[in-house]
Amino acid sequence: MTGLPVPTMPAPPVAVVGLGQLGGSLAAALAAAGREVSGWDVDPAARDAAAARGVRIGRELSGVVVLAVPLPVLGTALDGLDVAPDATVTDVGSVKAPVQEVLGGRFGGRYVGGHPMCGTERSGHAATDPALFRGARWALCLEPATELPRWLRVAEVALAAGAEVVPATVAEHDAAVAAVSHVPHLLAAALAAAAGAAGPLALALAAGSFRDGTRVIASDPAFVTAVLEGNAGPAEAALEQVRAQLARPWPELVAAGHAVRTADPGRRPVRVPLDRAALLALGRAGGAVTRRLAAFVEGWVPEGG
Repeated sequence: MTGLPVPTMPAPPVAVVGLGQLGGSLAAALAAAGREVSGWDVDPAARDAAAARGVRIGRELSGVVVLAVPLPVLGTALDGLDVAPDATVTDVGSVKAPVQEVLGGRFGGRYVGGHPMCGTERSGHAATDPALFRGARWALCLEPATELPRWLRVAEVALAAGAEVVPATVAEHDAAVAAVSHVPHLLAAALAAAAGAAGPLALALAAGSFRDGTRVIASDPAFVTAVLEGNAGPAEAALEQVRAQLARPWPELVAAGHAVRTADPGRRPVRVPLDRAALLALGRAGGAVTRRLAAFVEGWVPEGG
């Protein structure tokens, strides 16, 4: 891909398939932002809830089609729906390699893998929050076959919802989220199970640190298991890194963890051309896109990045 300007066009409609917490929140956020948005869900209650927030309900999908359904059904979520032949297809799944294999194989360069880093342990349309994506990082995958104009259209959707876009490859994404999202679910599960084995007194004394350390494992076990199994290799590698850290002397480990958690590197604004290599360099530096311009994107990187 080159750094040549990509022509701007009117923002296409957005169709969200799956109107649970993520999909319902995205559809509601886009409707509130004035974007043309439709949605579909197999659950009539989810459809009714979305319609009440200004989302048009229908099976006809065009523009940017966002799949916000559980990982095991991503490959069949569009069955029975009318997808425009020129639609851009993306998703919000927590792991990208198996989804890239299925949807990339089906849609080629029309598919753009995505993963907003937000959500809570709650699920379903009752957990919809139009502000869910505000300030969140939204990983968007740039593979060699990804069509850059389509990647930019998906980025515009994420930006319209209030998120910041982090360019990454599929492999980079899966390795990163294994360390910061998937393994934390395993650690939360281990902590909760160990506290349960310690007996009623331990659970009665559990307070803030236990609550914060175990929050994510209140999520649906089937969802967590599907994500971990879908990213098993990177998750095991990240877990091995945690085991190595736990083998360090405790004062050394505590100091190292404290330094990482409390660091504030600051931000430096940048302008990046619409070029695959430049966009990926931004993501690898720990930065994000915050605004789309005609021939550039604006964003930031950590100071010194």
